[in-house]
Amino acid sequence: MAFLIPFLIAIALLVVSYVLMPRPKAPKPEAAKEMDGPTAEAGREIPVPFGRMLIKSPNCLWYGDKSMSTYKIKA
Repeated sequence: MAFLIPFLIAIALLVVSYVLMPRPKAPKPEAAKEMDGPTAEAGREIPVPFGRMLIKSPNCLWYGDKSMSTYKIKA
């Protein structure tokens, strides 16, 4: 019985320290900052990526806005 009180105090301090712990800030994605503008040039290769790749200066007519967003979806 004597070990129960310090054990409960330790658990309470552990929970308080976890709640008060500073959260790291999410870094801004470098891909959105360093993306080169897309071009539409005749005779230039059109890259076909498979999987997750970084393509600098893609050859396309329209790419969209240069920003990234994350969405949380409950499934």
